[in-house]
This record gives sequence, C-alpha cells and structure tokens, in this order.
Amino acid sequence: MAEIQRVIEESVPGKQVTIAHVIASPIAEVYECLGMDELGAIGILTLSPFETAIIAADLAAKAASVQVGFLDRFTGSVVIAGDVDSVETALLAVCTTLQQRLHYIVPEITRT
Repeated sequence: MAEIQRVIEESVPGKQVTIAHVIASPIAEVYECLGMDELGAIGILTLSPFETAIIAADLAAKAASVQVGFLDRFTGSVVIAGDVDSVETALLAVCTTLQQRLHYIVPEITRT
C-alpha cells in the first residue's frame, strides 16, 4: 500500500515582496502562455499580503511604460511586460515604495 503524503500550505501574515525578478528576452512561448504581447522583458512579483498586488501593479504602471499582464489579488502575483529598462525601473519603483513608505521587507531584484 502506497504511503499518502499530505501537504499543508498556509500564508503567514507579513509585509514582504518574496520575488522581484526580470526575465530579459523571454522565449516566445512564455509570452504565448501568459497571453501577452512580446515587449522585450517580463517582470514578476510575488507579494504578501496578497492584496498588495493591486498596489504594486498600480505603482509599476505609473513608474514606467509597462503593461500589467497579470494581477492576482488572491495569490499576490503580478506580471508586467515592457522593454528591459522599463521593467527594471517599474520593479525598482515598486520595491522602493513598498520598503520606504509601507515598511515592507523586499529582496534584491534579480535578472535572467
């Protein structure tokens, strides 16, 4: 008889950005899977509390010429797209604002 494993996932309250990442020149299939136009780069954010995704998307769009491709206030995920410089600028603006004004813990922005 196979052993059954159970995984319990829970969200721990806290104010943090867990991922801030730039994908420079993603392959076409990534854009296709996301249903987005090929704009040069994709930025990914995951945030807690999850509703912060709304704030982050607004900050990103106001900071640089990026498109919000995905926003999920139930998982705290945001995906933006634009040229590499714009995506980096948008992610930096989001992380800086959340850290300085709302006292979030933020990671280093990474890039591949």
